[in-house]
Amino acid sequence: MRIAIIGTGYVGLVSGACFSDFGHDVVCVDKDERKIDALERNVMPIYEPGLDELVARNVRQGRLSFTTSIAEGVKGAEAVFIAVGTPSRRGDGHADLSYVYGAAREIGEALTGPAVVVTKSTVPVGTGDEVERILHEVRADLDISVCSNPEFLREGAAIEDFKRPDRIVVGVEDERAEEVMKDIYRPLSLNKAPLLFTSRRTAELIKYAANAFLATKITFINEIADLCEIVGADVQDVSTGIGLDNRIGGKFLHAGPGYGGSCFPKDTLALLKTAEDHQSPIHIVEAVVKVNDSRKRAMGRKVIRALGEEPRGKTVALLGLTFKPNTDDMRDAPSIAIFQALEDAGVQVRGYDPEGTEQARPLMPGLAFFDNPFDAAEGADAVVLVTEWDDLRAIDLKRLKAKMAGNQLIDLRNVYNPEDVIAAGFEWQGIGKPGLAKAKVPSAG
Repeated sequence: MRIAIIGTGYVGLVSGACFSDFGHDVVCVDKDERKIDALERNVMPIYEPGLDELVARNVRQGRLSFTTSIAEGVKGAEAVFIAVGTPSRRGDGHADLSYVYGAAREIGEALTGPAVVVTKSTVPVGTGDEVERILHEVRADLDISVCSNPEFLREGAAIEDFKRPDRIVVGVEDERAEEVMKDIYRPLSLNKAPLLFTSRRTAELIKYAANAFLATKITFINEIADLCEIVGADVQDVSTGIGLDNRIGGKFLHAGPGYGGSCFPKDTLALLKTAEDHQSPIHIVEAVVKVNDSRKRAMGRKVIRALGEEPRGKTVALLGLTFKPNTDDMRDAPSIAIFQALEDAGVQVRGYDPEGTEQARPLMPGLAFFDNPFDAAEGADAVVLVTEWDDLRAIDLKRLKAKMAGNQLIDLRNVYNPEDVIAAGFEWQGIGKPGLAKAKVPSAG
Protein backbone atom coordinates (compact mmCIF):
# COMPACT_ATOMS: atom_id res chain seq x y z
CA MET A 1 0.00 0.00 0.00
CA ARG A 2 1.15 3.54 -0.73
CA ILE A 3 1.22 5.68 2.42
CA ALA A 4 2.09 9.33 2.94
CA ILE A 5 3.24 10.64 6.32
CA ILE A 6 2.93 14.39 6.87
CA GLY A 7 5.54 15.44 9.42
CA THR A 8 8.95 13.90 10.13
CA GLY A 9 9.09 14.53 13.85
CA TYR A 10 9.32 11.76 16.40
CA VAL A 11 5.99 10.10 15.59
CA GLY A 12 6.03 10.66 11.84
CA LEU A 13 9.57 9.44 11.24
CA VAL A 14 9.29 6.35 13.43
CA SER A 15 5.89 5.47 11.94
CA GLY A 16 7.09 5.99 8.38
CA ALA A 17 10.21 3.88 8.90
CA CYS A 18 8.27 1.06 10.54
CA PHE A 19 5.46 1.06 7.96
CA SER A 20 8.05 0.82 5.20
CA ASP A 21 9.73 -2.02 7.06
CA PHE A 22 6.37 -3.84 6.90
CA GLY A 23 6.64 -3.64 3.11
CA HIS A 24 4.47 -0.58 2.44
CA ASP A 25 5.60 2.16 0.03
CA VAL A 26 6.01 5.21 2.27
CA VAL A 27 6.74 8.86 1.50
CA CYS A 28 7.52 11.15 4.44
CA VAL A 29 6.76 14.84 3.88
CA ASP A 30 8.14 17.83 5.75
CA LYS A 31 8.36 21.52 4.84
CA ASP A 32 11.74 21.86 6.53
CA GLU A 33 14.19 21.54 3.64
CA ARG A 34 17.18 21.13 5.95
CA LYS A 35 15.52 18.25 7.76
CA ILE A 36 14.62 16.48 4.51
CA ASP A 37 18.13 17.03 3.15
CA ALA A 38 19.58 15.56 6.35
CA LEU A 39 17.24 12.55 6.22
CA GLU A 40 18.25 11.85 2.63
CA ARG A 41 21.82 11.71 3.96
CA ASN A 42 20.61 9.42 6.78
CA VAL A 43 21.16 12.08 9.45
CA MET A 44 18.37 11.71 12.00
CA PRO A 45 16.73 14.81 13.53
CA ILE A 46 16.19 12.92 16.80
CA TYR A 47 18.07 10.33 18.80
CA GLU A 48 16.20 7.02 18.89
CA PRO A 49 18.12 3.73 19.14
CA GLY A 50 18.11 1.80 15.86
CA LEU A 51 16.23 4.42 13.86
CA ASP A 52 19.10 5.38 11.56
CA GLU A 53 19.67 1.72 10.58
CA LEU A 54 15.94 1.18 9.98
CA VAL A 55 15.65 4.27 7.79
CA ALA A 56 18.82 3.46 5.82
CA ARG A 57 17.68 -0.09 5.10
CA ASN A 58 14.27 0.89 3.77
CA VAL A 59 15.58 3.82 1.74
CA ARG A 60 18.11 1.46 0.19
CA GLN A 61 15.37 -1.03 -0.69
CA GLY A 62 13.23 1.68 -2.25
CA ARG A 63 10.31 1.54 0.17
CA LEU A 64 10.96 4.81 2.01
CA SER A 65 11.56 8.28 0.58
CA PHE A 66 11.42 11.91 1.69
CA THR A 67 10.14 15.09 0.09
CA THR A 68 9.17 18.68 0.90
CA SER A 69 6.24 18.53 -1.53
CA ILE A 70 2.86 17.47 -0.18
CA ALA A 71 1.60 17.10 -3.76
CA GLU A 72 4.41 14.66 -4.51
CA GLY A 73 3.95 12.85 -1.22
CA VAL A 74 0.20 12.21 -1.42
CA LYS A 75 0.08 11.41 -5.12
CA GLY A 76 -1.55 8.02 -5.43
CA ALA A 77 -1.61 7.50 -1.65
CA GLU A 78 -4.37 5.30 -0.26
CA ALA A 79 -3.72 6.53 3.27
CA VAL A 80 -2.30 9.85 4.47
CA PHE A 81 -1.17 10.15 8.08
CA ILE A 82 -1.08 13.53 9.80
CA ALA A 83 1.84 13.41 12.25
CA VAL A 84 2.57 17.08 12.90
CA GLY A 85 3.16 18.70 16.26
CA THR A 86 0.39 19.69 18.67
CA PRO A 87 2.29 21.73 21.28
CA SER A 88 0.60 23.41 24.21
CA ARG A 89 -0.76 26.73 23.01
CA ARG A 90 0.97 29.65 24.65
CA GLY A 91 -1.23 31.42 27.13
CA ASP A 92 -4.01 28.90 27.79
CA GLY A 93 -2.52 25.39 27.63
CA HIS A 94 -4.87 24.11 24.94
CA ALA A 95 -3.33 21.90 22.24
CA ASP A 96 -2.30 24.06 19.28
CA LEU A 97 -4.06 22.42 16.34
CA SER A 98 -3.03 24.94 13.69
CA TYR A 99 -0.49 22.52 12.19
CA VAL A 100 -3.06 19.71 12.04
CA TYR A 101 -5.69 21.85 10.36
CA GLY A 102 -3.14 23.39 8.00
CA ALA A 103 -1.96 19.93 6.99
CA ALA A 104 -5.54 18.78 6.42
CA ARG A 105 -6.21 21.69 4.07
CA GLU A 106 -3.01 21.10 2.09
CA ILE A 107 -3.70 17.36 1.88
CA GLY A 108 -7.18 18.00 0.54
CA GLU A 109 -5.84 20.37 -2.11
CA ALA A 110 -3.18 17.86 -3.18
CA LEU A 111 -5.11 14.56 -3.22
CA THR A 112 -5.58 13.00 -6.64
CA GLY A 113 -8.11 10.33 -5.66
CA PRO A 114 -10.05 8.72 -2.81
CA ALA A 115 -8.06 8.30 0.40
CA VAL A 116 -8.21 7.71 4.13
CA VAL A 117 -6.74 10.58 6.14
CA VAL A 118 -5.49 9.45 9.53
CA THR A 119 -4.74 11.69 12.51
CA LYS A 120 -1.66 10.19 14.15
CA SER A 121 -0.92 13.37 16.07
CA THR A 122 -2.22 13.52 19.64
CA VAL A 123 -5.36 15.65 19.39
CA PRO A 124 -8.30 16.57 21.65
CA VAL A 125 -11.72 14.99 21.26
CA GLY A 126 -13.51 16.33 18.20
CA THR A 127 -10.42 17.23 16.19
CA GLY A 128 -11.23 14.55 13.61
CA ASP A 129 -14.62 16.16 13.04
CA GLU A 130 -12.96 19.45 12.11
CA VAL A 131 -10.37 17.70 9.92
CA GLU A 132 -13.23 16.00 8.09
CA ARG A 133 -15.06 19.31 7.65
CA ILE A 134 -11.94 20.96 6.21
CA LEU A 135 -11.29 18.10 3.79
CA HIS A 136 -14.87 18.02 2.55
CA GLU A 137 -14.86 21.79 2.18
CA VAL A 138 -11.66 21.73 0.12
CA ARG A 139 -12.43 18.60 -1.92
CA ALA A 140 -16.15 17.93 -2.04
CA ASP A 141 -15.50 15.96 -5.24
CA LEU A 142 -13.49 13.20 -3.51
CA ASP A 143 -14.45 10.31 -1.26
CA ILE A 144 -12.26 11.04 1.79
CA SER A 145 -12.57 9.19 5.08
CA VAL A 146 -11.06 10.48 8.31
CA CYS A 147 -9.98 8.27 11.19
CA SER A 148 -7.93 8.49 14.38
CA ASN A 149 -4.93 6.24 15.08
CA PRO A 150 -3.18 7.52 18.23
CA GLU A 151 0.40 6.49 18.91
CA PHE A 152 1.63 4.86 22.12
CA LEU A 153 5.38 5.02 21.57
CA ARG A 154 7.89 5.31 24.39
CA GLU A 155 10.88 7.44 23.52
CA GLY A 156 13.94 5.20 23.60
CA ALA A 157 11.89 2.10 22.74
CA ALA A 158 9.71 3.41 19.91
CA ILE A 159 10.61 0.88 17.23
CA GLU A 160 9.94 -2.06 19.55
CA ASP A 161 6.67 -0.46 20.65
CA PHE A 162 5.56 0.08 17.05
CA LYS A 163 6.38 -3.46 15.91
CA ARG A 164 5.20 -5.24 19.06
CA PRO A 165 2.46 -3.01 20.43
CA ASP A 166 0.26 -3.67 23.44
CA ARG A 167 -2.66 -2.55 21.29
CA ILE A 168 -3.49 -0.64 18.14
CA VAL A 169 -6.36 1.80 18.55
CA VAL A 170 -8.24 3.00 15.46
CA GLY A 171 -11.23 5.30 15.52
CA VAL A 172 -13.34 5.05 12.35
CA GLU A 173 -16.73 6.19 11.13
CA ASP A 174 -17.09 4.04 8.00
CA GLU A 175 -16.29 0.53 6.74
CA ARG A 176 -13.87 1.63 4.01
CA ALA A 177 -11.59 3.35 6.50
CA GLU A 178 -11.70 0.26 8.73
CA GLU A 179 -10.68 -2.03 5.86
CA VAL A 180 -7.80 0.25 4.82
CA MET A 181 -6.49 0.38 8.39
CA LYS A 182 -6.75 -3.40 8.70
CA ASP A 183 -4.64 -3.74 5.56
CA ILE A 184 -2.04 -1.30 6.86
CA TYR A 185 -1.59 -3.18 10.14
CA ARG A 186 -2.03 -6.68 8.71
CA PRO A 187 1.75 -7.37 8.99
CA LEU A 188 1.33 -7.26 12.77
CA SER A 189 -1.31 -9.99 12.79
CA LEU A 190 1.32 -12.68 13.39
CA ASN A 191 2.20 -10.93 16.67
CA LYS A 192 -1.50 -11.05 17.59
CA ALA A 193 -1.46 -7.40 18.57
CA PRO A 194 -4.99 -6.39 19.65
CA LEU A 195 -6.54 -4.18 16.97
CA LEU A 196 -9.23 -2.16 18.70
CA PHE A 197 -11.73 -0.34 16.50
CA THR A 198 -13.79 2.39 18.16
CA SER A 199 -15.55 5.58 17.21
CA ARG A 200 -13.22 8.40 16.19
CA ARG A 201 -13.91 10.49 19.30
CA THR A 202 -13.34 7.50 21.57
CA ALA A 203 -9.93 6.84 20.00
CA GLU A 204 -8.95 10.47 20.51
CA LEU A 205 -9.86 10.28 24.18
CA ILE A 206 -8.11 6.92 24.76
CA LYS A 207 -4.74 8.52 24.07
CA TYR A 208 -5.21 11.33 26.59
CA ALA A 209 -6.76 9.05 29.19
CA ALA A 210 -3.86 6.58 28.93
CA ASN A 211 -1.19 9.24 29.39
CA ALA A 212 -3.07 10.90 32.24
CA PHE A 213 -3.39 7.58 34.05
CA LEU A 214 0.33 6.79 33.69
CA ALA A 215 1.21 10.28 34.87
CA THR A 216 -1.04 9.67 37.87
CA LYS A 217 0.80 6.45 38.75
CA ILE A 218 4.15 8.24 38.62
CA THR A 219 2.92 11.14 40.73
CA PHE A 220 1.27 8.81 43.25
CA ILE A 221 4.44 6.83 43.93
CA ASN A 222 6.47 10.05 44.14
CA GLU A 223 4.22 11.30 46.93
CA ILE A 224 4.44 7.91 48.64
CA ALA A 225 8.24 8.27 48.38
CA ASP A 226 8.09 11.54 50.32
CA LEU A 227 6.08 9.81 53.04
CA CYS A 228 8.57 6.93 53.08
CA GLU A 229 11.43 9.31 53.83
CA ILE A 230 9.55 10.76 56.80
CA VAL A 231 8.36 7.50 58.37
CA GLY A 232 11.48 5.45 57.64
CA ALA A 233 10.05 3.14 54.96
CA ASP A 234 11.58 2.07 51.63
CA VAL A 235 9.64 3.18 48.55
CA GLN A 236 11.18 0.50 46.34
CA ASP A 237 9.79 -2.20 48.60
CA VAL A 238 6.46 -0.39 48.71
CA SER A 239 6.42 -0.25 44.89
CA THR A 240 7.19 -3.95 44.66
CA GLY A 241 4.57 -4.81 47.24
CA ILE A 242 1.74 -2.97 45.52
CA GLY A 243 2.96 -3.72 41.99
CA LEU A 244 2.64 -7.46 42.54
CA ASP A 245 -1.09 -6.91 42.73
CA ASN A 246 -2.29 -7.70 39.20
CA ARG A 247 -4.91 -4.98 39.48
CA ILE A 248 -2.16 -2.38 39.89
CA GLY A 249 0.93 -3.71 38.09
CA GLY A 250 4.53 -2.70 38.63
CA LYS A 251 5.09 -0.39 35.66
CA PHE A 252 5.36 3.38 36.23
CA LEU A 253 5.80 2.88 39.97
CA HIS A 254 9.44 3.96 40.14
CA ALA A 255 9.89 7.02 42.33
CA GLY A 256 11.94 9.84 40.88
CA PRO A 257 12.20 13.58 40.28
CA GLY A 258 8.92 13.89 38.35
CA TYR A 259 7.74 13.17 34.82
CA GLY A 260 8.68 15.20 31.74
CA GLY A 261 9.01 14.69 28.00
CA SER A 262 6.88 15.44 24.99
CA CYS A 263 3.68 13.68 26.07
CA PHE A 264 2.71 13.63 29.74
CA PRO A 265 3.06 17.37 30.53
CA LYS A 266 1.39 18.46 27.30
CA ASP A 267 -1.32 15.81 27.22
CA THR A 268 -2.42 16.12 30.85
CA LEU A 269 -2.79 19.87 30.39
CA ALA A 270 -4.71 19.45 27.13
CA LEU A 271 -7.04 16.91 28.75
CA LEU A 272 -7.77 19.35 31.57
CA LYS A 273 -8.58 22.09 29.06
CA THR A 274 -10.90 19.76 27.14
CA ALA A 275 -12.66 18.79 30.36
CA GLU A 276 -12.94 22.43 31.34
CA ASP A 277 -14.44 23.35 27.97
CA HIS A 278 -17.09 20.65 28.43
CA GLN A 279 -17.72 21.61 32.08
CA SER A 280 -16.60 18.19 33.29
CA PRO A 281 -13.51 18.86 35.45
CA ILE A 282 -11.04 16.05 36.20
CA HIS A 283 -9.81 16.94 39.66
CA ILE A 284 -7.45 13.97 39.98
CA VAL A 285 -5.50 15.04 36.89
CA GLU A 286 -5.51 18.65 38.12
CA ALA A 287 -3.77 17.46 41.29
CA VAL A 288 -1.31 15.34 39.28
CA VAL A 289 -0.20 18.33 37.20
CA LYS A 290 0.16 20.54 40.26
CA VAL A 291 2.12 17.98 42.29
CA ASN A 292 4.45 17.09 39.41
CA ASP A 293 5.29 20.73 38.71
CA SER A 294 6.16 21.37 42.34
CA ARG A 295 8.13 18.15 42.69
CA LYS A 296 10.81 19.10 40.18
CA ARG A 297 11.64 22.29 42.06
CA ALA A 298 11.51 20.34 45.34
CA MET A 299 14.28 18.09 44.00
CA GLY A 300 16.41 21.20 43.59
CA ARG A 301 15.75 22.10 47.23
CA LYS A 302 16.70 18.56 48.24
CA VAL A 303 20.11 19.01 46.62
CA ILE A 304 20.55 22.47 48.17
CA ARG A 305 19.89 21.06 51.66
CA ALA A 306 22.57 18.43 51.08
CA LEU A 307 25.10 21.23 50.50
CA GLY A 308 24.78 22.48 54.08
CA GLU A 309 23.86 25.81 55.63
CA GLU A 310 25.69 27.92 53.03
CA PRO A 311 25.18 26.50 49.51
CA ARG A 312 26.17 29.71 47.71
CA GLY A 313 29.46 29.29 45.88
CA LYS A 314 29.43 25.50 46.03
CA THR A 315 29.49 23.28 42.94
CA VAL A 316 27.07 20.55 41.87
CA ALA A 317 27.39 18.12 38.96
CA LEU A 318 24.17 16.94 37.32
CA LEU A 319 24.60 13.54 35.67
CA GLY A 320 21.96 12.95 33.00
CA LEU A 321 19.89 15.86 31.70
CA THR A 322 17.22 14.44 29.37
CA PHE A 323 13.82 13.57 30.85
CA LYS A 324 14.60 9.85 30.45
CA PRO A 325 17.45 7.73 29.03
CA ASN A 326 17.83 6.75 25.36
CA THR A 327 16.49 10.03 24.00
CA ASP A 328 17.79 13.55 23.46
CA ASP A 329 14.42 15.03 24.45
CA MET A 330 14.72 17.85 27.00
CA ARG A 331 11.08 18.93 27.01
CA ASP A 332 9.96 19.51 30.61
CA ALA A 333 12.94 17.51 31.87
CA PRO A 334 13.28 17.61 35.70
CA SER A 335 16.92 18.64 35.27
CA ILE A 336 15.78 22.07 34.05
CA ALA A 337 13.90 22.94 37.24
CA ILE A 338 16.68 21.44 39.39
CA PHE A 339 19.28 23.54 37.57
CA GLN A 340 17.19 26.70 37.97
CA ALA A 341 16.73 26.11 41.70
CA LEU A 342 20.48 25.56 42.16
CA GLU A 343 21.39 28.59 40.09
CA ASP A 344 18.95 30.75 42.08
CA ALA A 345 20.71 29.61 45.25
CA GLY A 346 24.08 30.74 43.92
CA VAL A 347 25.35 27.23 43.21
CA GLN A 348 27.75 26.60 40.32
CA VAL A 349 26.31 23.83 38.14
CA ARG A 350 28.14 21.45 35.83
CA GLY A 351 26.48 18.77 33.72
CA TYR A 352 26.85 15.72 31.54
CA ASP A 353 24.47 13.87 29.22
CA PRO A 354 25.46 11.37 26.52
CA GLU A 355 22.89 12.59 23.95
CA GLY A 356 21.06 15.67 25.20
CA THR A 357 23.77 18.33 25.34
CA GLU A 358 22.76 20.24 22.20
CA GLN A 359 19.10 20.25 23.21
CA ALA A 360 20.00 21.32 26.75
CA ARG A 361 22.32 24.24 25.92
CA PRO A 362 19.63 26.83 25.11
CA LEU A 363 17.54 25.73 28.11
CA MET A 364 20.42 25.91 30.60
CA PRO A 365 22.58 28.85 29.52
CA GLY A 366 24.47 29.02 32.82
CA LEU A 367 25.38 25.34 32.99
CA ALA A 368 28.91 24.16 32.16
CA PHE A 369 28.71 21.11 29.87
CA PHE A 370 31.25 18.28 29.82
CA ASP A 371 31.88 15.25 27.62
CA ASN A 372 32.00 12.69 30.41
CA PRO A 373 30.73 12.37 33.99
CA PHE A 374 34.19 12.47 35.57
CA ASP A 375 35.09 15.84 34.07
CA ALA A 376 31.67 17.14 35.12
CA ALA A 377 32.36 16.02 38.71
CA GLU A 378 35.77 17.75 38.87
CA GLY A 379 35.82 19.85 42.05
CA ALA A 380 32.13 19.31 42.78
CA ASP A 381 30.76 19.31 46.30
CA ALA A 382 27.91 17.03 45.23
CA VAL A 383 26.91 14.91 42.26
CA VAL A 384 23.27 14.26 41.42
CA LEU A 385 22.06 11.37 39.28
CA VAL A 386 19.10 12.88 37.44
CA THR A 387 18.70 10.51 34.46
CA GLU A 388 19.60 6.83 34.63
CA TRP A 389 21.58 6.40 31.40
CA ASP A 390 23.30 3.01 31.06
CA ASP A 391 26.78 4.53 31.20
CA LEU A 392 25.88 6.07 34.58
CA ARG A 393 24.42 2.92 36.14
CA ALA A 394 27.75 1.14 36.55
CA ILE A 395 29.98 4.18 36.92
CA ASP A 396 33.28 3.81 38.79
CA LEU A 397 32.22 5.41 42.07
CA LYS A 398 35.72 5.57 43.56
CA ARG A 399 37.03 7.34 40.47
CA LEU A 400 34.07 9.71 40.63
CA LYS A 401 34.70 10.46 44.30
CA ALA A 402 38.40 11.12 43.64
CA LYS A 403 37.45 13.89 41.19
CA MET A 404 35.28 15.72 43.70
CA ALA A 405 35.94 18.28 46.38
CA GLY A 406 33.00 17.05 48.49
CA ASN A 407 31.37 13.72 49.17
CA GLN A 408 27.63 14.11 48.53
CA LEU A 409 25.86 11.77 46.08
CA ILE A 410 22.13 12.33 45.60
CA ASP A 411 20.56 9.49 43.63
CA LEU A 412 17.22 10.73 42.27
CA ARG A 413 16.58 7.43 40.47
CA ASN A 414 17.56 4.94 43.20
CA VAL A 415 20.00 3.28 40.82
CA TYR A 416 22.96 2.75 43.12
CA ASN A 417 23.37 0.32 45.99
CA PRO A 418 23.81 2.54 49.08
CA GLU A 419 26.45 0.21 50.50
CA ASP A 420 28.55 0.57 47.33
CA VAL A 421 28.17 4.34 47.43
CA ILE A 422 29.17 4.54 51.08
CA ALA A 423 32.12 2.19 50.52
CA ALA A 424 33.40 4.60 47.86
CA GLY A 425 33.50 7.40 50.46
CA PHE A 426 30.23 9.18 49.78
CA GLU A 427 27.36 10.36 51.87
CA TRP A 428 24.30 9.05 50.03
CA GLN A 429 20.70 10.13 49.61
CA GLY A 430 18.06 8.40 47.51
CA ILE A 431 14.38 8.93 46.86
CA GLY A 432 11.88 7.51 49.34
CA LYS A 433 14.61 5.91 51.42
CA PRO A 434 14.95 6.11 55.22
CA GLY A 435 17.47 8.67 56.46
CA LEU A 436 20.83 9.80 55.18
CA ALA A 437 23.47 7.13 54.66
CA LYS A 438 26.99 8.31 55.52
CA ALA A 439 30.44 7.00 54.78
CA LYS A 440 31.66 4.69 57.50
CA VAL A 441 34.85 5.70 59.25
CA PRO A 442 37.26 2.73 59.36
CA SER A 443 38.00 1.58 62.88
CA ALA A 444 41.56 1.99 64.18
CA GLY A 445 43.73 -1.13 64.26
